Amino acid sequence: MEKKKSPMSMIMRYAGMYKSKYIKSVILAIISVVSGMVPYFAAAQMVTAMLDGSDKDLSYFLIWCAIGAAGYICKGVFAGISTSVSHKATYFTMREIRQKLIDKLARMPMGTILESPSGFYKDVIVDRVEGIEVPLAHLLPEMTANVLAPVIMLIYLFILDWRLALISLITIPIGMAVMSSTMKSYSKNYGKSVEISGRMTNAIVEYMGGIEVIKAFSQSESSYKKYTDAVNDNAAFFYGWMKSAQWAMSAYNAITPSVLLTVLPAGFIFFALGSLPAASFVTIIILSLGIIEPIIAATNYTDNIARVSTVMGQIDEIMNSPELDRPERGKDAPNGDIEFHNVTFGYESGKDALKKVSLTIPEGKVTALVGPSGSGKSTIAKLTAGFWDACDGEIMIGGRNVREIPLEAHADKIAYVEQNNYLFDDTVMENIRTGRAGASDEEVINAAKTAGCDTFIRALDNGYETKVGSAGGHLSGGERQRVAIARAMLKDAPIVILDEATAYIDPENEAVIQKAIAGLVKNKTVLVIAHRLSTITDADKIIVMDNGEVSAQGTHSELLEKSELYRSMWAAHNGTKEGVER
Repeated sequence: MEKKKSPMSMIMRYAGMYKSKYIKSVILAIISVVSGMVPYFAAAQMVTAMLDGSDKDLSYFLIWCAIGAAGYICKGVFAGISTSVSHKATYFTMREIRQKLIDKLARMPMGTILESPSGFYKDVIVDRVEGIEVPLAHLLPEMTANVLAPVIMLIYLFILDWRLALISLITIPIGMAVMSSTMKSYSKNYGKSVEISGRMTNAIVEYMGGIEVIKAFSQSESSYKKYTDAVNDNAAFFYGWMKSAQWAMSAYNAITPSVLLTVLPAGFIFFALGSLPAASFVTIIILSLGIIEPIIAATNYTDNIARVSTVMGQIDEIMNSPELDRPERGKDAPNGDIEFHNVTFGYESGKDALKKVSLTIPEGKVTALVGPSGSGKSTIAKLTAGFWDACDGEIMIGGRNVREIPLEAHADKIAYVEQNNYLFDDTVMENIRTGRAGASDEEVINAAKTAGCDTFIRALDNGYETKVGSAGGHLSGGERQRVAIARAMLKDAPIVILDEATAYIDPENEAVIQKAIAGLVKNKTVLVIAHRLSTITDADKIIVMDNGEVSAQGTHSELLEKSELYRSMWAAHNGTKEGVER
């Protein structure tokens, strides 16, 4: 069986070059805790001097007061520096974790991502990673220091009197025994809290994402109930958990610091029997009080360990998810010919979306995919774009299996425009520029003009600097689509996939877009998915899909002669057009 990785080892794997900063932070924290012990030493020395009747002048006590004050000041200074160093290392480590998670998502099949709850990846990448900031910044330096410094002090106590040194520790195992009843289930409860909080996050995301549908169909009561149930379940779980743990934690916090309950009686007995000098007795009393505080502080980090362990487990689960089968380095496809050889593909639902499909999409030609809903058209487009790997068979681009082409090289070769294109909450200019990073403003504007959207962009409040809102919500569906087409034009990729790209374009602007697309696809390999057959009658080849298989292929006129399915689709399309016109 594979040995389970500790959360700290997992964190250090992501910390990379910042490990040295954590080590530096730990050293500084140890110095801080040791400095915090100095005032106890100073107090012990002064009390001892007063009890043993020695003739010490005022300067002796002033020196020890200065030493104690210096120790107190050094404790604060070194603690601050240690925290600053650990926080800097932590923020860089969190950045590294998030970057690796984002890079991982780019290598994962789209199915794995889309079939996860809507808020899962946001919850892990944003909230959970953010949640380890405090434990990570304080856990390593402070817990290490709070454990190591008391060990040093205990060694000194054992030198003074081993019996009282042991007795001073009695309250710790008693307190730990009381708290163990709660800590046994802590990791399980924290894991469950993450699960319940995740369900609440998903319910909130789903409720807000579907608010228009909820209002339009008067489903606010049932949908809001799902949201409130998730929130109430979250609150009830945390209330119950904290209530069950309260008595144990209160008892632990009361018992553990009560070191004088054991040290004083035993010390007086040893002193009365003459086996313990008064000076050693007083020193042990004072130092034992200073030992317990950092030990309690160290044990308080146990919940943070469980928290970090759960979060790092989620991160590791994502990082170990299956990836698309692609090499990191390899040769690019030499041309834009696309071939499917006996390709079979099925989604998680189990039904095959494609069944041994073989087809050719020639370079420099326009190939259209048509067929009933669910026939496999979009699946072919997404497999071509590299969003998934085929379950069986081969997909070739330029005569090279896509599994031999690096993901980045594959992505650079394809411009993809679908029905529901996503726009970032940024300016129109930057949304178009995502098509090709580094493009000049002039190039962006030229792409927008070619796509027929320059006029409406300039009519916006701030023109190209207008913020489009979350997912482009400040623009209409047709405007979003035209911006997406402009983005694809700017990319200027040799392979263009248009998945119902004119779905939201009004008839007035469709001619402009069709003309723009004609310029976009010139001398390129084009794959078009269209429900309006009138838009693809001039395609070089039309492939008719039915139930995951190639039913027929040919030109528009050829298919009207030999494909019954295509004829029925064409008749239905014309009938719909006539009905709309009437």
